[in-house]
Amino acid sequence: MEPSSSSGAPPEPAQRTAVSRRGRSLGSLIALIVLAAIVALAWYLTHRPTPSGGNAGGPVATSKGGGSGPRGGAGGPGAARGAPPSTVGVAKARHADIPIYIEALGTVTPIAVATVSPQVSGVITEVLYKEGDMVRKGQPLATIDPRPFQMALDQATAARVRDEAQLNAARVQLERYQVLLKQDSIARQTVDTQDALVKQLVGTVGVDRANENAARLNLTWSHVVAPIAGRVGLRPVDVGNYVAAGNATGIGTITQVSPIDVVFSIPQERVPDVRARLSAGAKLPVSALDSTRTQVLDDGEFLTLDNQIDVQTGTIKAKGRFANAKGTLFPNQFVNVRLLLNTIDAAVVVPVIALRHGPSGDFVYVVNADRTVSLRNISAGIAGVNDVEITKGLAVGDEVVTEGGDRLKDGARIQTSADVAANALPGERSAQKGARRGRGGEGGGSRREANGAAAPDNGAATPANGTPPGSGSNPGVAATPPSGTVAGPAAPTNK
Repeated sequence: MEPSSSSGAPPEPAQRTAVSRRGRSLGSLIALIVLAAIVALAWYLTHRPTPSGGNAGGPVATSKGGGSGPRGGAGGPGAARGAPPSTVGVAKARHADIPIYIEALGTVTPIAVATVSPQVSGVITEVLYKEGDMVRKGQPLATIDPRPFQMALDQATAARVRDEAQLNAARVQLERYQVLLKQDSIARQTVDTQDALVKQLVGTVGVDRANENAARLNLTWSHVVAPIAGRVGLRPVDVGNYVAAGNATGIGTITQVSPIDVVFSIPQERVPDVRARLSAGAKLPVSALDSTRTQVLDDGEFLTLDNQIDVQTGTIKAKGRFANAKGTLFPNQFVNVRLLLNTIDAAVVVPVIALRHGPSGDFVYVVNADRTVSLRNISAGIAGVNDVEITKGLAVGDEVVTEGGDRLKDGARIQTSADVAANALPGERSAQKGARRGRGGEGGGSRREANGAAAPDNGAATPANGTPPGSGSNPGVAATPPSGTVAGPAAPTNK
């Protein structure tokens, strides 16, 4: 007889399905329990109260730095909810004069440059200067062989003397003829002829004098002198060279360096301001600075403006004159020019780095009495090199943030470097006290651990004699451990 289909064990696939469903349900329940435990543990760690000493419920771990738990240290979870104050630099608004400068790039230009060219031709016999020397006006520079010019002068002088003698003789003869004419002893034609001869000789003597002066001038030009005062350049000729009149290279080049000018360009928008100041009779100071704008080479005075604006650049050339007594300005040198156009007196100013820009305009962070900052919108005026004028929004004495303001917002707490320095000593004492407490607790715990570790050693010796703990000759083996130490399990008995 065949067994009935309704009796006996269920089919194997049905059993596997039931087991799989029960396993998934059990796994989900375990995952929920673990998740709830993790959440509860996290809540406990972030919200548990700070322990102030020993805990009756169990041991309390103390740090060596003397901290009092996760929330007691500066890096614990409690510190994250209250951000520490930011260390910033501050400055007070004050009254100051704001100079208005025009900055430009200029070129040092000498007032005069002279190429000393020979006026007569000849051979150079002497060079009387050294390259790079400072020469004065009229100082001899070179000598061209003067002998030909001296001979020409002597010849012109002799011709003049000869013609003057002929003129004197003709004048005496004319006087005689005039006397005879009065006595009607000579013809008038003879007297007129003698008079014409005298006038002719007067002209000849005049020519001789001009030739003599020309010869004397050529002799003078054979001694080449400096036409202006300044610095002489490199020597283009040497002794023995033949030079011709009007030679392009000349004997040398002299550049006037004291005083000296600086030519620079200013924007055309500044022309009315400059002209207004000049019309008022103001003398505008000009400073020449080096390429780094850190050293003032010389101070001078604004001289003049050009008569035309450059249509390509929209600027106009200007010129300043400098005494250059120390020779710090060199011809054709590039310098940075700073023209003092005007000065705003007694303006409310703050450092330039205190001014910040936002969507609503310029603003500063003002330090309040409770060491917090407030964002205050202001109106800025003329900015100088270090300070900026505040036309609206600040009063003298208001304290503003200069450094470290990038990480601030309205209402943030701050501290200055002076506050940090003032609080440094009390903070160090607190750290030292915490360190001493940590070292004391560490030493006490080590001693207690040493006492607790000795008990198992003694207890381990008792079973070797066959005597159970707490009986026989060692009744103190199973005694209560010292206070503060957790007793461990009894040592196994050796049989």
